[in-house]
Amino acid sequence: MTIKPGDPWGQMVPLPADAVEVHDDDEVAELVTRGTAVLVRGGDLARTLGALTGRSATANALPIDLIETSIDGAPVGVACAHVVARRPWWRGGWLSGPVLLVMNAEFLGSWDVAPRGHPNDGRAEVFETVSLSLRQRLAARRRLRTAAHVPHPEIVTRSVRTASFEYDEELEVLLDGRRTGRASTIAVRVIPDAAVVYA
Repeated sequence: MTIKPGDPWGQMVPLPADAVEVHDDDEVAELVTRGTAVLVRGGDLARTLGALTGRSATANALPIDLIETSIDGAPVGVACAHVVARRPWWRGGWLSGPVLLVMNAEFLGSWDVAPRGHPNDGRAEVFETVSLSLRQRLAARRRLRTAAHVPHPEIVTRSVRTASFEYDEELEVLLDGRRTGRASTIAVRVIPDAAVVYA
């Protein structure tokens, strides 16, 4: 059951003896879909969870949502932290054209993108821009470290359970930092309570 505001989240339990310590969001998503017990120790989901370093006999068992993603109608996998779409680096990357962030985690690297989001609320936080100037993008990038990038009239934000995005050009799509291909249509669906991780 997804979390509601004010509800406690997770519970302290004995850490499964076969839990795998993981330091990367992409690996977390891959392993939890296979049913592997995952002790989250690195990546943007870990930072969102406030995961500690080291290993002990107990850990906080936390249910999380996953983001199922399709590009141009073909399923490409799930993300535990975020789905990003932008131009390839040789065409400007973040600095020009459309940028789409679909966030399950609060953080994307050093950026505090979705401070109001929660990895188990049954929704993803969407941030989308098309027409920001280079100057505005650089200013927004500086403010991303402290989550001061919104509200901004050129950044569309919303919470979604499912959504589809269409662009006039192919964007590079990354799930938890892993490149999955290029597409002009990106569809996402939040799978509530899809997995349990340990932190």
